[in-house]
Amino acid sequence: MIGSMDFDHALFHADLDALPWASYGHAYGSAEDVPGCLRALAGDDDAAADEAQSELYGSILHQGSVYEASAKAVPFLARIAAADIRTADVLLLIGGIAEGGEDPSPEAGDGPPAEAGDGLPARESDEVACRRAVVAQLPLLLGALDHQDRAVRQAAAWAAEWTGAAGAAAAVPALRDRADVEADPLVRAELLSALAQLDPEGTARAVTEAIGPDGSPPELRIAALLASADIGLPWTPAHHEAALALLPLDRLVADRFDHVRNEPLHHLTVTLLLRDTDPDREAVFALLDGALRHPDPEARTEAVWAALTACELSRGAPARLVGALTAAAEADGGGAGADSGSGAGHAASGDVSGALSALGRLGAYGEPAAELLATRAAGEGDVADRALEALVTVDPVRAAPLLARHLENRPRAFAAACGGPVGSLPPLPYDPALLVAVRRRLGAMEPGSMALPRLAALLLSWGPDAGSAVPELLAALPAYPRQLPKVLAAVCRPEQRGEVAEALRSLARTAPADDRFEAARALHQLTGDHRPLLSLLAERLAAGAGGWDGALRETATAAAALGPAAAPLVPALRAALNAPDADRNNPQMDADIAIAVALHRITGEAAEAVPVLAGVLGDGDGLWRRWTFVRAAEAAAGLGPAGRPLVPVLKALLTDPEQVPSAVLALRAVAPDALDTDRSAGLLLDAAEAGAAPAEAVEALVALGVDTLADEHRDRLTELGERDLRVVRFGLSGTIEAADDRLRARIRTAVVGRARTAVVSRG
Repeated sequence: MIGSMDFDHALFHADLDALPWASYGHAYGSAEDVPGCLRALAGDDDAAADEAQSELYGSILHQGSVYEASAKAVPFLARIAAADIRTADVLLLIGGIAEGGEDPSPEAGDGPPAEAGDGLPARESDEVACRRAVVAQLPLLLGALDHQDRAVRQAAAWAAEWTGAAGAAAAVPALRDRADVEADPLVRAELLSALAQLDPEGTARAVTEAIGPDGSPPELRIAALLASADIGLPWTPAHHEAALALLPLDRLVADRFDHVRNEPLHHLTVTLLLRDTDPDREAVFALLDGALRHPDPEARTEAVWAALTACELSRGAPARLVGALTAAAEADGGGAGADSGSGAGHAASGDVSGALSALGRLGAYGEPAAELLATRAAGEGDVADRALEALVTVDPVRAAPLLARHLENRPRAFAAACGGPVGSLPPLPYDPALLVAVRRRLGAMEPGSMALPRLAALLLSWGPDAGSAVPELLAALPAYPRQLPKVLAAVCRPEQRGEVAEALRSLARTAPADDRFEAARALHQLTGDHRPLLSLLAERLAAGAGGWDGALRETATAAAALGPAAAPLVPALRAALNAPDADRNNPQMDADIAIAVALHRITGEAAEAVPVLAGVLGDGDGLWRRWTFVRAAEAAAGLGPAGRPLVPVLKALLTDPEQVPSAVLALRAVAPDALDTDRSAGLLLDAAEAGAAPAEAVEALVALGVDTLADEHRDRLTELGERDLRVVRFGLSGTIEAADDRLRARIRTAVVGRARTAVVSRG
């Protein structure tokens, strides 16, 4: 029982000292510092105890991860809690360690690990050891359920929840007994959540009863709604009405220890959508529709965040929610110039800003809101900027002239028009008025302006349509020698090539070495004159490419583009390769890949490239090499049949879903007879369905030929294009939906194209 024992500090310290802590590991290496933290946590100095607790969260429970030292610390933490020293805080730390753990396998049972041989115990994972250690302290956790302090009872219930299947047999009866007599709403909520996790079938009735308004406190009702979703109960009209009646929901869980469900509406949205049934989807859409139209701005703010998540998960969400999001954007009551103020007006404006941004995430599905967005975009301040940002994706033709009029004071809309974060969205189509505004901004730009990369991206996308901006670009070229040469080469029209080429030639001849590179490369692109670039590449290689692996990779890539004309560089490129048995990091491997490609394209021979690529692809540290391996596989594909010796290392990549697309394409290029098309198609579909490189997997399937796929594989590909759950699951916020829409269109085109071909052939 908590507080039933006197704490013997001397014995506690002696027991700590008896363990070889330095041989245990935690997040930062040796756990030799853990005993000191545990002593301080058990001591009388509150400041030192607080610091020790923080240190323990950082070392033995680092961002939810647990270690060998975590399990070793649990009994000592339990002794501190049992002495009623900082009990709630210590119970939470113990529960966090259990949460980071995992149950032993059913075969392992509840006892210690089985013997591995020679009388030695088998080494179980740190996660299993931690869960075992906490389960061993269940009598303490369950005894704390009767503590007089509400925070201690709540912490004990939360910690007991995370003992999982290993602790359920002991925990469930005690949790149920406490639930029968507990009066505090927060503790009741924590108890119900714990029981739902540990005994979902036995708790279903209590969960359903707690949803109703019959005297149940709001904190318990929201816990019951969350538990209903978690344990798979049908979402009924009673659930819907209860959720809407309780809005806003975040305040009801603010004092809970359950951080998994600390945003209830968001959690319900995700949980129900991932069930992937029509009734559950409709339940989510109806719930969000009601929440987005709720009179309380806090409820609408919660709903906007949940709606964005719904759109990231569900292809049907944008069309279903556009009306409610438009209503939320209108709900502040402001006019075209509405902006943030104070008090309730500020809350409403913050909500409308979020809703406006959300409308932009709908793409073409947001078209019904175009009029509202255009009206708001004509105003002032952040609301106008967000409205125009959304309009850029919803109706780019309508957005362009508005942006042209307000280019200087619409930073969010300007960024979206230029391609969004790291060029992840389509730039705004060419518009004459917007080009005039861009030229004006180029002319007034100060050196070092952060706007230059965005302007460059926009002009690059417009190509020769932006040719009238050449005078401004030439004027700015000396200040931006690394960013503007490729823009000039892309936008200049035939009649401007002489002037642009002379400017680039002058820059490539007179600027500092690092500033000459892009000019020389753009000059080659524009005129075919490779001499300045060749000379500069020779200088860079002689100087070791500045001693930077990224610069060496850049140099080799430029040499590869020259092809046989770069023959004088071959000796220096060979000399720049790392030793085959060197312990290389990723940038060094990437440089070696680029050099291998360059040697192949310059000499026409693959003999030097094959061992370099084999050395990279044969590296065993695949977890940290994903993109390096992808680049190496793509380079292997470029060798064609000469890359046949790479078949074994390429086949080894097929065990990693993220590597499958590039490996399949490489095998198809170097040794098509060694490629099992049927197995490869299955692996590609597995990768796409798991959300691992889905776009690349689909492109590889198309390259294999949709008409060559087995019926089962064609059906799976068709399902990827037609299902509601998005295939693209990861990416920068605001880009997932567009990426998945492009993927869906690609799949549909491939499948429909194959079907049309089949119809024609039959005819």
